[in-house]
Amino acid sequence: MKIVILGAGPTGLGAAYKLNKLGYEDWELWEGSDTAGGLARSITDEEGFTWDIGGHVQFSHYKTFDDVMEEVLGAHGWLHHERESWVRIYDTWVPYPFQYNIHRLPKEEQLECLSGLLALGGGNGHHPYANFEDLILKVFGQGLARIFMLPYNFKVWAYPPSEMATGWIGERVAIPAIKKIVEGIILNKDNVSWGPNNTFQFPRYGGTGAIWRTLASRLPQEKMHYNAMVQSIDPEKRMVRFSNGEETHYDALISTIPVDTLCQLAGLDDVAGHADKLLSSTSHIIGVGLKGHPSEELEKKCWMYFPEQNCPFYRVTVFSNYSPNNVPDINRYWSLMAEVSQSPYKRVEVDKVVEDTIQGMINAGLIESRNEVNHTWSIAIEKGYPTPSLQRDKVLNQVLPVLEQKSIYSRGRFGAWKYEVSNQDHSFMQGVEVAQRLLFNSPELTLWFPNLVNTLHPVYGKDWL
Repeated sequence: MKIVILGAGPTGLGAAYKLNKLGYEDWELWEGSDTAGGLARSITDEEGFTWDIGGHVQFSHYKTFDDVMEEVLGAHGWLHHERESWVRIYDTWVPYPFQYNIHRLPKEEQLECLSGLLALGGGNGHHPYANFEDLILKVFGQGLARIFMLPYNFKVWAYPPSEMATGWIGERVAIPAIKKIVEGIILNKDNVSWGPNNTFQFPRYGGTGAIWRTLASRLPQEKMHYNAMVQSIDPEKRMVRFSNGEETHYDALISTIPVDTLCQLAGLDDVAGHADKLLSSTSHIIGVGLKGHPSEELEKKCWMYFPEQNCPFYRVTVFSNYSPNNVPDINRYWSLMAEVSQSPYKRVEVDKVVEDTIQGMINAGLIESRNEVNHTWSIAIEKGYPTPSLQRDKVLNQVLPVLEQKSIYSRGRFGAWKYEVSNQDHSFMQGVEVAQRLLFNSPELTLWFPNLVNTLHPVYGKDWL
């Protein structure tokens, strides 16, 4: 069986790594660009500043992934951090998760949030919810919804929460516990322990992309093909044709191309009509190289959330805090990396987004003036986030089985379109698991059982593989 892999991002490399590790030789990988990494690649600009395509951090749900990361970069190739994430609101800093730390808010807003929770009468358990907005109102109450949950989630997703489903939430959203919140208010006590990434690691050199470039370089190079954009796929002849004139035959095709684009390239008009209903948002990544050093209040922060309208971004990372090697000289420079979302519901003036970002950083108190800016770097990623829309699961259940009947396995961040399993570790493991399925008919737990792999289940949790 000849296995062809499309895409050298974490998913494609996960499949290739596993096949190679097993000693299986009849595979090849094709990548449209000149480097590996996909949405997890890194770029070093002309000024010597390194940027990721978004605020990636390394944490894991899988022992296999952890082992591979150490294998790729070595124990000394990583820097380890304790998460310092914050929300900037009402001209103050509130620790993440916001809902557990409302004691940092002005008294009137504390009362509004607490009153909204108490009005629920403890009814914030498991209920069928019509959509994400319905869940927010019934679980977080009117106060938290108005002050943070609704404005922030629109800002990050670029779609109204009323257009989004709830099955993706899992570990992504901290469900408020009134006892913890009241304890925080009375004792004026921060609660920052929640979440899967309260500690994380980051490559010492080369940004996140260094992981995937290194892994790709250790695979058999005669099987790796770059600068080969897919031009068309013939599911009947099982043939892929590329824009450089090359073509290849497959028995099984592992594709990490966005599934809507994949259906079009394969001429599958019936399923393409369904796949076109999938929603996504565009991500504008703006890097701001700065002279001097971060302020005292930023010198230990990792990333920050911004729900208010005085800035266009929803998240900013102090990227030079991840590694001093992300800037050319840490004694002279530091860096901030902002993310701005865009969709038909949320327009962005693309020509102004960089300047608006700088002004937003001033408005939010991240920098004092434009004189601190050394230079800027930016990129727009048309498909940045796969939106967990109300119709997503129905569409995927219509499209993915049809593709598999034709020996096409669509996996990865946009190949499978499941946000809840689209981190680097999830994506890599989707590749590993589909390779194992093709050879051994073993189950793909990450793709089909997200809630299982995202919990520390005694059997199937962190050490299940």
